[in-house]
Amino acid sequence: MSHIGKTPCEEGVILHGTSAAPCTAPSRRWTLVAAILGSSLAFIDGTVVNVALPAIQRNLGATTSDAQWVMESYALFLASLLLVGGTLGDRFGRKRIFMIGAGVFTLASIGCASSTDVEALIIARAIQGIGAALLVPGSLALISATFPQSERGAAIGTWSAFSGITAAIGPVIGGFLVEHYSWTFAFLVNAPLGAVLLAVCAMKVPESKGGANGGPIDGLGAGLVTIGLAGLVFAFIEAPTRGWTGPPVWIAMLVGILALLLFVRIEARITSPMLPLALFRERNFAGANVLTLLLYAALGGSLFFLPLNLIQVQGYGATAAGAALLPFIAIMFLLSRWTGSLVDRFGSKLPLVTGPVVAAAGFAMIALPSTGSSYWTDFFPAICVLGLGMSITVAPLTTTVMNAVEKELAGTASGINNAVSRAAALLAIALFGLVLTAAFNASLDGELQRQRAPAALVSAIVAQRHKLAGIVMPHGYPDATVAAMKHAVDVSFVSGFRWVMLVSAVLALLSGVSAWIFIAGGRADKSHREPL
Repeated sequence: MSHIGKTPCEEGVILHGTSAAPCTAPSRRWTLVAAILGSSLAFIDGTVVNVALPAIQRNLGATTSDAQWVMESYALFLASLLLVGGTLGDRFGRKRIFMIGAGVFTLASIGCASSTDVEALIIARAIQGIGAALLVPGSLALISATFPQSERGAAIGTWSAFSGITAAIGPVIGGFLVEHYSWTFAFLVNAPLGAVLLAVCAMKVPESKGGANGGPIDGLGAGLVTIGLAGLVFAFIEAPTRGWTGPPVWIAMLVGILALLLFVRIEARITSPMLPLALFRERNFAGANVLTLLLYAALGGSLFFLPLNLIQVQGYGATAAGAALLPFIAIMFLLSRWTGSLVDRFGSKLPLVTGPVVAAAGFAMIALPSTGSSYWTDFFPAICVLGLGMSITVAPLTTTVMNAVEKELAGTASGINNAVSRAAALLAIALFGLVLTAAFNASLDGELQRQRAPAALVSAIVAQRHKLAGIVMPHGYPDATVAAMKHAVDVSFVSGFRWVMLVSAVLALLSGVSAWIFIAGGRADKSHREPL
């Protein structure tokens, strides 16, 4: 067994079944391959499904709230159980929990592709999120356990590079499959990857566990945070159709708030919390997570609705929509090494204030295009500015989180920050849907009055307003009349989309302000920075 503070590889052995096997170079290489494949599953799913949503909405007759639940059911369980997934890996074996997560994720992906109605798809996505919560924390944990400290940084760099490539090509390949075949391929693409991952893990990846910890798994905390987030998300998504005074909405909101308050109380009192609140006494750590909450809410919420705009309003195919964010990913990939050195040169505060301000400008620029806008003159510059802002922010943010705590707690700190970013996106998609729907309905009412179209046509459109830009135009009317009504729907969606992007810009600015207030201005303390 390894001594405290060292990985099994630094001791020269690693658990392999019930015996100790040498931590050899081949086992390290295969572990890196498994970590890359595992993270690729999550990255591909997170990006491809966004591109597939318009086709899902059209083929399954889904409403906009249904489309939100397709994303949110997955994100809810991933965000809620992420920290528990890491703890289970440390306790019962990282490889074992990683493989269970991969198996659940793969089977659930097949279930998603087999869904014949949106309700079944939402349930399968929830199970997929549970699998991801077991899978995602294991990628870096396996690398950290298998590679000695002297090689760990290079291994994580390789993992990061391949993850970036996956994030770039995933939406393009997925968009092509959706456009030329079916939306089901957005999920089926996970099946062969999952099968290869399980085979590699079973045959080549050694087992490892964390340090001994006799404390109980924080199942109560995991349950409370899941109920709390679910209650808030349900209220925000369903309020536009059920109304805020509808019992399901206000009851869900009340239950959600109470569950989250109880979660905080429980976490402050138990001996082995999934969220150690004491870490937030460190000013830089608290400030970095406030920044993460605001900025990743802006990013996650806005990028959910961008493909809907590009496909349903601007007329892009799924492949083109999937490729639209390539400049964003390319800029982050190319600048990641440079931005990672900013903390050493200037300290944390400057990049963490500057980056969100630049990102806010990018969000605001995405709000400008109207219907029929050109990608290269309207969307491309805005996406590049957004990519630059996020590039300036992400690496210094990660470094600040790691430097804010003792190195023995670096894994916990990273897990908390990851969970905060995912919870932020989860809540933002629901909230932004509320904003977009309100603005869309207000604009659509005015547009329909100006059109003076036949009453039956207007009624047919109003009856579908919950689909937003996915409204299907009725047949049997003159082409010019139908085109005018489609334009009215598109203009109304753009009106709501602009509000979403402006709210994103405000949140990004507020994240920069939070960095100015909370983050210390001095250079990083290198004694804490150590590759994970």
